[in-house]
Amino acid sequence: MSTQPILRIGTVKSAERFQEHLRSLHLALPCDNEILSGPESPLRRPLARDGITIGNRIAVQPMEGWDGLADGNPSEHTIRRWQRFGRSGAKLIWGGEAVAVSHAGRANPNQLLAAPHTEQGLARLRAMLIEEHRLTTGSDDGLLIGLQLTDSGRYSRPNAHGRPEPRILYRHPILDQRLGLAVDYPVLRDTDIEAIIEHFHRAALMARRLDFDFVDIKHCHGYLGHEFLSAHTREGCYGGSFANRTRFLREVVQGIRSLAPGLGIAVRLSAFDSVPFHPDPLRSSKGKPGPGVPETRSNLLPYRWGFGVDPLHPTEPDLSEPAQFLSLLEELGIRLVNLTAGSPYYNPHIQRPALYPPSDGYLPPEDPLVGVWRQMNATQQLKQKFPNLIFVGTGYSYLQDFFPHVAQAALREGWVDLVGLGRVVLSYPELLWHASGGLEIQRKLICRTFSDCTTAPRKGLPSGCYPLDHHYKDSKMMELLSIAKKQ
Repeated sequence: MSTQPILRIGTVKSAERFQEHLRSLHLALPCDNEILSGPESPLRRPLARDGITIGNRIAVQPMEGWDGLADGNPSEHTIRRWQRFGRSGAKLIWGGEAVAVSHAGRANPNQLLAAPHTEQGLARLRAMLIEEHRLTTGSDDGLLIGLQLTDSGRYSRPNAHGRPEPRILYRHPILDQRLGLAVDYPVLRDTDIEAIIEHFHRAALMARRLDFDFVDIKHCHGYLGHEFLSAHTREGCYGGSFANRTRFLREVVQGIRSLAPGLGIAVRLSAFDSVPFHPDPLRSSKGKPGPGVPETRSNLLPYRWGFGVDPLHPTEPDLSEPAQFLSLLEELGIRLVNLTAGSPYYNPHIQRPALYPPSDGYLPPEDPLVGVWRQMNATQQLKQKFPNLIFVGTGYSYLQDFFPHVAQAALREGWVDLVGLGRVVLSYPELLWHASGGLEIQRKLICRTFSDCTTAPRKGLPSGCYPLDHHYKDSKMMELLSIAKKQ
């Protein structure tokens, strides 16, 4: 763990100074001095490959939605967010947000649900997004809209924010304890998994009826699809060997191709992971978590509960199985891949580098720029091995004012095919559109990774950027968040 103070990116006034800071951290991140605009901008160049056409290189990442109605329909808050996705100018909308394929698999009681009674609500979200997109860009040519399908698995809380109802594939020696699971807590049976696969099939068929261009079979962040990939210790046909751990994906894809021919299929993947982290007890005090430290135990080596993890050094990535997974995607004819890492539940500094932790997190154990580099470096390595796949990159929000500089350079140097807007889309969805269009960047709207967009939903409040978005900043929501943080 670094003991050096972390430089606040908002205090850095030039790209040259930011590059100096990267060099001081020994991070080889691409970063351009000048931002190009219009047709000269790599961000504005269209992409066409294997029958897939995307009008520019800007993507909106799917995020966990916490502001739908109890029945799984979108609320006015949800509709506003999707309108802002359209306003981003991005020509790739990767799912908008995670949509549960069944009530039991919802991550929270306000997550969107794919069901007959929510079809019209989801159709309205898509329509409102397209309308706003046309107003921003002038046309919906080259616009590709997907729907991320998910079962939250271990992190299911369908009925109450404070009541976990985990659906687990195997016993995890650390995460089971965190969830307070009894030693005889049941794992999902093969028949349960078969029913979940059918839920994915029905949700995909609905997405096709609603004219979504593709569905994302979510395999990231500790949710069910991701947990399959780490099910080394599970017995039976869905665990153990790589072939068994990817059987879920293959069976979901097979059913979608049969029931909804012509619907595109994509995968968002946590390309690497690590052991869970927790606040250092020696450096924590009441209400003030210390820096994160890994829960490494000698009796858990080799580590058998991860994917993309070095089993003997489980804080380090190992991209051999992720490369095998991408090879499988090629065999299945899946071309769209969105790479992320880790999980917001047990190693958030890996998944979304930030200066400020969420209420249930820990202080960064490293300069968050290291986390940005780690994700970008993994994407670059895997893209070099699989040039025929279309890669969307993740982890850029922490770059803040220099997001456009790094995004442009990463595209220009071939590190990635599209750059994803994550948390920043909640405060400033137009950031890359403004930058690549030669418009003035509104620095006051740039995400500073305060993590309130995580803390608020976990306290039962709607999704959004509370410090910077006037919709929340100027309402009673900010007051409610302040009260919730103290509880």
